[in-house]
Amino acid sequence: MNPTARLPVFQNGSHVLFDTVEIILYIERIAMVSFIGNNIKESTEEIIQWMHKIQAWNLKYFTLSHVPEKRRIQVSKFIRRVVIARMAESPDLASAYHQKLKEAYETEEKLRNQEVVKQSEEHLINLLDEVDEKLGQTAHLGGEDFSMADVMFIPVLAKLAMLDLEDDYINNRSNIAEYWAMAKQRPSYKKVIGRYFSGWRKYKTLIWTWSIVNIKSLLKNY
Repeated sequence: MNPTARLPVFQNGSHVLFDTVEIILYIERIAMVSFIGNNIKESTEEIIQWMHKIQAWNLKYFTLSHVPEKRRIQVSKFIRRVVIARMAESPDLASAYHQKLKEAYETEEKLRNQEVVKQSEEHLINLLDEVDEKLGQTAHLGGEDFSMADVMFIPVLAKLAMLDLEDDYINNRSNIAEYWAMAKQRPSYKKVIGRYFSGWRKYKTLIWTWSIVNIKSLLKNY
């Protein structure tokens, strides 16, 4: 559905979107029409700007650079095996899978370049500093009310927590630390992220996911 063979992909009838911000704004417009009277507000220009700023940070290289090299190489090899298998199963999508295979090799190559990793970290630091300054003025990114900008930013903090990097990037920014503590108490956070990645649960989730993927891979070989 997506020529670049990437997520996200959102389809509503014949309408297909690939961009995260566009998808969120589209769903927001549908909600405003479908749930009249529920006080759903349209995202302001400031909120949309924050959403684009958050989306601009590519977390892939930063995340992978904090995964032990041995484990990272194992995952990379596994991904390449899956792509090659899928290519054989779906010849009509061979060009898309070939691009994914090329990207897998390019990712490993870029991770060997410390400048790429450094730029990713600097981008994150600048984003966090800007967010911390904003949260010193208002309770949330778009003002006093929780907005879609917060929906996009909270998973960034969850990713840092999952990588055990809270002390390096969250706790040393007082406004973000307070915001993160409150975000984790939201029922929606507990339902979508917390139940899978809070504390010991993240190890359970990762082990379960890894086991399922490997079992499926083994079964395909027989």
